[in-house]
Amino acid sequence: MTMRDLEKYKGVIPAVYACYEDNGEVSPERTKAFVRYLMEKGVKGLYVCGSSGECIYQSKEERKLILESVMEEAKGKLTIIAHVGCNNTADSRELAAHAESVGVDAIASIPPIYFHLPDYAIADYWNDISAAAPNTDFIIYNIPQLAGVALTLPLYKKMLENPRVIGVKNSSMPVQDIQMFKDVAGDDSVVFNGPDEQFAGGRIMGADAGIGGTYAVMPELFLAVDKAVCIGDFKKAKEIQYQIDRIIYAMCECHGNLYAVMKEILREKGMDIGGVRKPLPEIIEEDKPQIQICGKMIEDAIAGLKG
Repeated sequence: MTMRDLEKYKGVIPAVYACYEDNGEVSPERTKAFVRYLMEKGVKGLYVCGSSGECIYQSKEERKLILESVMEEAKGKLTIIAHVGCNNTADSRELAAHAESVGVDAIASIPPIYFHLPDYAIADYWNDISAAAPNTDFIIYNIPQLAGVALTLPLYKKMLENPRVIGVKNSSMPVQDIQMFKDVAGDDSVVFNGPDEQFAGGRIMGADAGIGGTYAVMPELFLAVDKAVCIGDFKKAKEIQYQIDRIIYAMCECHGNLYAVMKEILREKGMDIGGVRKPLPEIIEEDKPQIQICGKMIEDAIAGLKG
């Protein structure tokens, strides 16, 4: 079997936040502006319509519109991974076929949500979705703390029988999982670190890349950790990772949802992409001072990179 070219996936891949108009409708213009903003930061690719993209609160048509808007700006310039998982197979297949039609590099999907299904049913779900995009790479999204089911090694081995499966976006907390997934599939696979709080640890343990929900609010810091890991400067990687983690903990102290907080920080930087969709809680007035502190922490950490 020939080795696949997986280099295009290796690097820092921010999850794209949902971009809304002030009235709450999906905004193609704000989506495109946000994509341009991230491109200018030097990221490797974009992860579209994932958890951070609030996909769970959007219709199929909205998700198609978002992906089309991203592709208008980034096609051929960045690696694009579209998350197509929905709460049923038919809708997921429709989004998978659409993603292939607009030319994404890969599609990804969480396992079926709500009902905790057996491994064979999860495998069928993923393979049915993959079959709807027969010429597109497929990435398994392992996020047991939200999905309620974990990617087991027997299930991963079963999925690797599908030649389109190139790897895992691993959002479980143990870095050991990264080692196990990498060991099973070998170099002809990609494991993406999911938990942003342990990006450095995940990379050192064998993750080839990272996809994360906080990258877009501070891409400079994650790019710096990635660079430090690549050149073997683990002390530097740890220092920046600790700064990242302190920022994440500070952002999580707000009443508003983390994504609402990060969107407010971006708004302060002149990148207005709207709010979050209910039932996610919006920021409240009392959050404003803490958000200012978080924004300053990010600025200071980025300034420190140049020192």
